[in-house]
Amino acid sequence: MPVRQSEAEWKGTLREGAGRMKLGKGGYEGSYSFASRFEDGAGTNPEELLGAAHAGCFSMALAGAITAAGHKPTRVHTVAKVSIEKVGEGFGVTKIELVCDAEVPGLDAAAFAKLADGAKSGCPISKALAATPITLQATLR
Repeated sequence: MPVRQSEAEWKGTLREGAGRMKLGKGGYEGSYSFASRFEDGAGTNPEELLGAAHAGCFSMALAGAITAAGHKPTRVHTVAKVSIEKVGEGFGVTKIELVCDAEVPGLDAAAFAKLADGAKSGCPISKALAATPITLQATLR
């Protein structure tokens, strides 16, 4: 299996400095700063990238589980809301909320809920983030 790589560089002090993050294959490169991370400044932040990774992983895991159950998903859309808060002397990711909306013809709500819960606990990013509380709101259309 391949090893995935991304990179970041920070220049300057914590509050006045700035950085750039780049995904390994060049699919994204952008700036980040203290303001983009802890306030409402322009740019991205590590938590948004973590959320994108988690939303993507969960969506694929759920599509795979639905397919394995004999159904063909039309659409699986997931938003990951990553919370960062002051914890002790530093900061921590304190929770992740997954909000999923899926279209799967012929799948009943109970079966969908079971598959979604399994994808939440089984996707590799969820496993990597197991120390963080993860909630799921999954809606079948």
